[in-house]
Amino acid sequence: MLNILVYGAVTSAVYAMLAVGFTLIFGVARVLNLAHGAFYGLGAYAAYVLTARLGWPLLPAAIVAVLFVAAFGVAVERVLIRPLRNSALAVLMITIAVGLLFEQAMYLLFGSEARNVPAFSNATWSYAGLDVSGQRLLTLGFGAAVIGLLWLFINRTRLGAAILALSQDREGALYVGIPADRIYAVVMAISAAIAASAGVLTAPFLTVQPTMDLLPMIKAFSIVIVGGLGSIPGSILAALLLGYSETIVAYAISPAWTEIVSLVAVLLTLILRPAGLLGKRAAF
Repeated sequence: MLNILVYGAVTSAVYAMLAVGFTLIFGVARVLNLAHGAFYGLGAYAAYVLTARLGWPLLPAAIVAVLFVAAFGVAVERVLIRPLRNSALAVLMITIAVGLLFEQAMYLLFGSEARNVPAFSNATWSYAGLDVSGQRLLTLGFGAAVIGLLWLFINRTRLGAAILALSQDREGALYVGIPADRIYAVVMAISAAIAASAGVLTAPFLTVQPTMDLLPMIKAFSIVIVGGLGSIPGSILAALLLGYSETIVAYAISPAWTEIVSLVAVLLTLILRPAGLLGKRAAF
């Protein structure tokens, strides 16, 4: 039971970091960003290059990797998404293309072999027969902190108020002088930075390889469907449900069955409650 509680919490924290960024950009800009998994993978690869190839210490490498991916996200939004925002299909296609471009670029630059990124903590926490790496616990704590700081940012700052207003009523926000394009760029930077942070934190105990963007994208998409498109609280709730459900299935049946959990959850949600658990028009 203790194994399920701890490992389920770690998995849920990673899923929440992936999902809140994905649902944030949808809730504000109404953009389904299918390149979100590429931000996750790019963060891990950037950390790998800075540490393994250039010899940087891990902490500054992680910070630079996250900032680099945030800047890349802004570039994607301004150059590729913004001119096509009026066409949802075009945005879907261009973000899929970005994801495919990431995979092919990683294959060409690093090959198909899995790469290693050093851990922030090599310690192991032991209690009642349970051994958990310090890196996993750090991931759990950081994920919880990110969610809390995002909530404070949205609800306690002027920029957060502008984001909230734009998510609720774009036309009204424009009338009162809120610069929509600038807010969209900020939201994309935040979304990309959170995904990159998840990639950097999980890279030490998961594989870093060119196809690593696919599964996080599937998980994030599944979570926002279950939680409700545009609802950050719904995404957090769905991340907890899926994280713990997958952990229970892994321990009770087999880890090979965990990928079915998200599929079943999505199918049941679409059949029983298409809007999701906390689905609503506004992002928050």
